[in-house]
Amino acid sequence: MNHTTATDDAEESDMYEHFSFTADRGQAVVRVDKFLTNRLEHVSRNRVQNAADAGNILANGTPVKSSYKVKPLDVVSVVLPYPPRVVEITPENIPLHILYEDDDVIVLNKAAGMVVHPGHGNFSGTLVNALAWRLRDLPLFAEGSVRAGLVHRIDKNTSGVMVAAKNEIAHNRLAKQFFDHTIERLYVALAWGTPAPPEGAITGNIGRSARDRIRMQVFPDGEQGKRAVTHYRVTESLGYVSLLECRLETGRTHQIRAHMEHIGHPLFNDERYGGNVILKGTTFSRYRQFVQNCFEALPRHALHAKVLGFAHPSTGQAMRFETPLPQDMAAVVERWRKYAGG
Repeated sequence: MNHTTATDDAEESDMYEHFSFTADRGQAVVRVDKFLTNRLEHVSRNRVQNAADAGNILANGTPVKSSYKVKPLDVVSVVLPYPPRVVEITPENIPLHILYEDDDVIVLNKAAGMVVHPGHGNFSGTLVNALAWRLRDLPLFAEGSVRAGLVHRIDKNTSGVMVAAKNEIAHNRLAKQFFDHTIERLYVALAWGTPAPPEGAITGNIGRSARDRIRMQVFPDGEQGKRAVTHYRVTESLGYVSLLECRLETGRTHQIRAHMEHIGHPLFNDERYGGNVILKGTTFSRYRQFVQNCFEALPRHALHAKVLGFAHPSTGQAMRFETPLPQDMAAVVERWRKYAGG
């Protein structure tokens, strides 16, 4: 019996997991929900049935219902939203900028500075605490799960559009879209220098750095980390910095930030990836002061999740949400426009 699991497809890392099993030659004919429940640790039959209802269980590549009978040598795979973690979530009445909401999904514009879910010293004030308050009457949020409804995340100091699910079926179906890379995600970044060529794809596996565990590292030889592809396009050259659109083909932790550092163009004021010092430009003290003023006006890395597109989990309708640059980032871009023009 083969068993593979692939998690960490992230900035949605740990939001879902993928399992694949090949039934033995001597496999007795058995319902697929029972087959999977027997093989998955700490996964209830109810969770498996929800995955089947969402179309997330495949037998030999074809979606099947819970009642499907597994036969010898069938290849059965399943994508499950990550199970709840045992951490008590306190619902908190935190204001959210909601772009769209219905019975299945909630789409919002996350402010820079807000952590998506509790952990590593941030156990309150997070997006999950806010959702736990707003959606406290829904079964999915009643258990106080750390990742209730989440199918992806964006960094604390990245602003922009996110989606969360409001029920199990929506949670499963959105998780499958992220796993299949069918989600549209477009970011706007301000980076040091101007990449050449002005449009291209950055490839290079991304994994955690062995030297510094809070940084991600690009492994261009592909022997470590996980496959990552960022498509970029320079939309405006502003002298010593440039404005880019970045489309995510995959969604690894810190993907854009690590990839831009890897090609020698870290994001403006990205402390973790070396963008918080003057990397391009003159030695004039007036220029140094100008950059310092920009750093103070934008005290975070210059990255905004501008567009999110997905298929609605119930209707299948194409949904697309676009958010403007937040004030801090827009103001610094405008300062660079004036500087480049002058």
